[in-house]
Amino acid sequence: MAEINFLRIVSMPFDENTYVLYREGLAACVVVDPGLEPEKIVEVLEERKLQVVAILNTHGHSDHIAGNGTMKQLYPDAPLVIGHEDAEKLTDPEKNLSAPFGLALISPKEDLTVKGGDVYAAAEIEFEVRETPGHSKGHVVFVMKDGPRTIVLGGDVLFKQSVGRSDFPDGSFADLKRSIEEELFTLPKDTIVLPGHGPTTTVGDEIEDNPFVGKPAGYQR
Repeated sequence: MAEINFLRIVSMPFDENTYVLYREGLAACVVVDPGLEPEKIVEVLEERKLQVVAILNTHGHSDHIAGNGTMKQLYPDAPLVIGHEDAEKLTDPEKNLSAPFGLALISPKEDLTVKGGDVYAAAEIEFEVRETPGHSKGHVVFVMKDGPRTIVLGGDVLFKQSVGRSDFPDGSFADLKRSIEEELFTLPKDTIVLPGHGPTTTVGDEIEDNPFVGKPAGYQR
């Protein structure tokens, strides 16, 4: 099967990463966490002649869902997928943290909710769902097997040499740490982590060097 390609599109003002995933040679693609500058995503899709067949949200914070409306308007048949515990954030500006910034952002409602252990397939890619609360109570990550590679869409859980914030109303550092140790650090060390902010990293690099949850913080594996 053809390799999975991933494109990263950065939206301001929060340097949020949107990802477009597709198999080489296919027009069907998946958009993950469409951010506050959806016109950038549309430009890439048109350039590559890609067709969105699913929209995935790792969690319901406004910088990761702001482009949902544009995506659904352009691709109304593409299901909007989010973790079952975070679906309420899509239509609640207080819970999705847009209201404090004066945006009052409302996304279209979800078409499908997922939970840990589910497998969702679109664009000839299978996504294994893992629940990773801590940054947000309903945060999920999506794990893909691509031949010998494992790729994880990590949202705001694990970053290069950092971790997601846990000081939001439904956040918890204890939960975040446990999510990383049990759901991410158990993946192969060469797993590619596509985070919601910042550069790509690997599970092995974060085990070795992450000062918050890796070996420098006392992690043992």
